[in-house]
Amino acid sequence: MKLKGRVAVVTGAGQGIGKSIALKFAAEGADLALFDINAKSCMKTAQESRDLGAMSEGYAVDVAISEQVQGRSEQVLAVFGRVDILVNNAGFDRGATLLKVREEDWHAVLDVHLKGTLNCIQAFVPTMIRRGYGKIINISSIYGKSGGIAAISYSAAKGGIIGLTKSIAKELGKSNITVNAVLPGLTDTPTIRRMPERYKKMIIEATPLRRMAQPEEIANVVAFLASDESSYITGASIEVTGGWLM
Repeated sequence: MKLKGRVAVVTGAGQGIGKSIALKFAAEGADLALFDINAKSCMKTAQESRDLGAMSEGYAVDVAISEQVQGRSEQVLAVFGRVDILVNNAGFDRGATLLKVREEDWHAVLDVHLKGTLNCIQAFVPTMIRRGYGKIINISSIYGKSGGIAAISYSAAKGGIIGLTKSIAKELGKSNITVNAVLPGLTDTPTIRRMPERYKKMIIEATPLRRMAQPEEIANVVAFLASDESSYITGASIEVTGGWLM
């Protein structure tokens, strides 16, 4: 129970990596405030977390809209009293090659990934500063480091998260708040299941471990960064890729 007594906010908790993080945190003893734009899936994850013994509430919120995030953060603090851990996981993609990227898609992807991450940090970091404790984990991607063909907006957003993580880590260290990024590789999520098999096969063949990650394997790393076992790690970008793109 590495997170017993902690309160965590997880965004994009309705499915995939975010859901696995929420359930891992619940199993480790944390209480949870879960954010997702899809209210139905968010409430389902909240119920599954409660089944594991956690106090867990789901909140429908678009993290790209700062007013929504601020309003929900006030509700979370009224219910839970504080937030110790923030996991910024919400994201999506509208894939396109360079000359086919539409401006509205560029803004939509960056708004959720990058602006959404900033919105949540700005909403919850004041309570962390007041208490002199906090763990912030931002979910980036190996594409944020390597780039990806037909992933212009996504790669730019995920690269921005890495830079944002390092900048905020430098600013918040004096308040005993650690800020780290996790960079998953190909992971078995609903989005990746819709990827054409030939592309998945190419990536798997280039991965030393010769398989995709399971969402739980990403959640295990996030749980470590959320625990006090990672007390001297901040500003790090941890790759969880099976060795892909070393």
